[in-house]
Amino acid sequence: MASEKPSKLPDDITLGFIGAGKMGKAICGGLINAGMVKPRNISVHDRNTNMLDSIRGLGVTIAKDNGDVVRRSQFVILAVKPHIVPIVLKEINRVVEPNNLIVSIAAGVTIATIENLLPAKTRVIRVMPNTPALVQTGAAYVSPGTSVKEGDVDLVAEIFSSVGICEVGREELLDAITGLSGSGPAYIYAAIEAMADGGVKMGLPRDMAQRLAAQTAMGAAKMVLETGKHPGLLKDEVCSPGGTTIAAMHRLEKGGFRGALIDAIEAATLRSQELGTKSPGE
Repeated sequence: MASEKPSKLPDDITLGFIGAGKMGKAICGGLINAGMVKPRNISVHDRNTNMLDSIRGLGVTIAKDNGDVVRRSQFVILAVKPHIVPIVLKEINRVVEPNNLIVSIAAGVTIATIENLLPAKTRVIRVMPNTPALVQTGAAYVSPGTSVKEGDVDLVAEIFSSVGICEVGREELLDAITGLSGSGPAYIYAAIEAMADGGVKMGLPRDMAQRLAAQTAMGAAKMVLETGKHPGLLKDEVCSPGGTTIAAMHRLEKGGFRGALIDAIEAATLRSQELGTKSPGE
């Protein structure tokens, strides 16, 4: 189920970020840039002071430790690496209260694992976002835990819809979501880089080739979203009989282009599943 993009979040909403790495900063910056949350209502902590220095410029409150983030925030976003999650949960266990909603964006770490390391009945939601949230074009997937209250999922979906699109569904799909949209921006960046390299090989200036490649990727994606047409049909509309595009598509097929992308998504999905089977703290 997709969530519509909201016009506004509650003025008094307080968010906390445990972790200020690339994904945490992308979500935090995206929410602020979209005007959805006031910087003063956001608290952040990261043990890496360089990360904190990077996010400080957004105007957020720098908390003294992870427990301080929890105490200041209704919604706490765990934006740390999967192997760090159990360490953080044990650290904040004593300060988590019923008014806190814990939102994890860590790949592979299951809701059951998170709930077992927090007080009974803690409200937990897993989300798999991606970094384009920074520019309000993210793609996120939300899955609720066993103790969420009415309205929790809708509000978290609103938060992530404010920086892109958001789907809500079963946790079993999260590993595949991780392989597709969570890791997906990297595949597109690699494609844009390769397209730009191709343009440079054929004589285009590097900066021009990169702009044209990026705009082409963005435009093609927008065509899929806004027309609702199958990508194969849109591809066919570009491929004139005996033309340049069908010649290019033939070469891509010979190179295993589509198969390689499918394999990439499978590999990322399997890696997410592997992370989920490791023991806490392993």
